[in-house]
Amino acid sequence: MSHSLPSFSRSSYWLIWIALASALILSCSPPVERPTGAAADYDDAKDMFKRGRFDRALEFTDGLATSTPPTAYTDRARVLRSVVYTGQLKSAKELAEAYSKGEDTTKNTHFKAEYGRLRHDNLEYAAKAALGLAETAHQIAADGVIANELVLEISFPTTEGPQEVAALKHVEEGGWIEPDQQDSAALESLRKGIDDALADAVGGDRAKARNALAQGSTKIAGVDFAIFLAKELAEGATVFDKKHGRDSQKLRTICTEGDETIKAALAQLKDHPDKDKEKAVKKLQDRYKTILKNL
Repeated sequence: MSHSLPSFSRSSYWLIWIALASALILSCSPPVERPTGAAADYDDAKDMFKRGRFDRALEFTDGLATSTPPTAYTDRARVLRSVVYTGQLKSAKELAEAYSKGEDTTKNTHFKAEYGRLRHDNLEYAAKAALGLAETAHQIAADGVIANELVLEISFPTTEGPQEVAALKHVEEGGWIEPDQQDSAALESLRKGIDDALADAVGGDRAKARNALAQGSTKIAGVDFAIFLAKELAEGATVFDKKHGRDSQKLRTICTEGDETIKAALAQLKDHPDKDKEKAVKKLQDRYKTILKNL
């Protein structure tokens, strides 16, 4: 009994031949070389940032940010670090404020003690982030001078943070959340803080930040980034005021760096006047004066 072979058209044979030839060419192609040195460190930092491992992104950019002489990735590393520190600062302040309200509101002595501890811990995290941001701002706008243009070269994190952390609302009302919920709230708050930091850095909302980073990078005018830094440093300075950390020396240090970023913004506005940006800088100058009066 004979079996007939399946019939193929001439065009089918050509498609099979093309597929086999393509596979052969690909198998013979040399492997893509992985970057080395500074390029490799920055690639790793970008990967960590996209995956939401922001502490690791800081680790991979630590050497790049302080490299002497600077490498091709030094400025980009500093910009990335400023976003991470800002996101961490926003998150830690949000958590500290929520636990502070919970501590004041709850009538349960156990809850009160635990929320007081969490408030203290998060104020410490906020202080560390604020000082990290101040150091990075000093690198970016040393002596009141900032580049005309900076590059934010990262992708928007794969997992987006919430607009609000629901568990923290419960805390503020004096309700209790278990340790695993506390960890989840901290992670959600950090993701939220990073997303909001990206939005502030590009001068818009999350949607604008996501669109701006769709290709993996975006350019930011130096004056705009100086204003961003001055605004976030003012937030960082309040971590050390009478209501929080009570450390006037560190508060003054951060305000000094804030003044330098304001000088950098004003220097650029002198060459390229912009009434709206000048108004924003004036508001920041007034805010720093207020912060220093409340030492």
